[in-house]
Amino acid sequence: MPRFSRAVALIGVLLLAQPAFAQRLRLVADAWPPFTDATLINGGLATDIVSTALARAGYASDFEQVPWARALMGVGDGRYDVLINAWYDDARTKLGQFSGEYLLNRVRFIKRRDDPIEFQNLAQLHDYPIAVVRGYAYSAAFDGDAQLQKVPVHNFAMAVRMLAAQRVRLTVEDEYVARYYLSRESARVRNAVEFLPQPLSENSLHILVSLKNPEHEQIVAGFDREIAKMKADGSYERLMKAHGM
Repeated sequence: MPRFSRAVALIGVLLLAQPAFAQRLRLVADAWPPFTDATLINGGLATDIVSTALARAGYASDFEQVPWARALMGVGDGRYDVLINAWYDDARTKLGQFSGEYLLNRVRFIKRRDDPIEFQNLAQLHDYPIAVVRGYAYSAAFDGDAQLQKVPVHNFAMAVRMLAAQRVRLTVEDEYVARYYLSRESARVRNAVEFLPQPLSENSLHILVSLKNPEHEQIVAGFDREIAKMKADGSYERLMKAHGM
């Protein structure tokens, strides 16, 4: 075989050996540790799961972190292909196509370990001051209950420290987010509190793929397929553990 022909053949073999990525997707999310945060390993738990599943489906990706409103608007106008961390909302179906659930967010109450508070319904909590992060939405029922004694604070760290210091009786947060921040608190604060068993609400987490991307249906189908395979082969659980979950 002439040298030129051998070189062409070798190049062909090398190209075939490379992963066959269909297109490079632009992933976007806001800062929401431990799920999405550019300062964390592989961009956080959700970013790692999503980019891994997409890579397995044949899509390379880049991640950009921007404020939430800009991320959502960018998916709507096609500047970004995939919003990593979306709760389902009918209005958002006009911007993109939702995947199936790939994580579950449980919003849970946290109390002091020595406080005998029980929770089956919100009416039981009307007598207790509850630290809430200013501007957060927790659930329609909780947000709309005017009889709850909500104490606005700047962030969860402040809320849980107030709880440990007995300045409030409860606080409330997504379980993964709470565990992430509690792991960075002092042992005194961390050991003073515990979750109530029943969640306030549960929200499934999805990717939202821009309708401006002509392959949005294929992207969602490939993502859902690979998430199912990752759960079956153990790689999903390994990613959870790698992020301390």
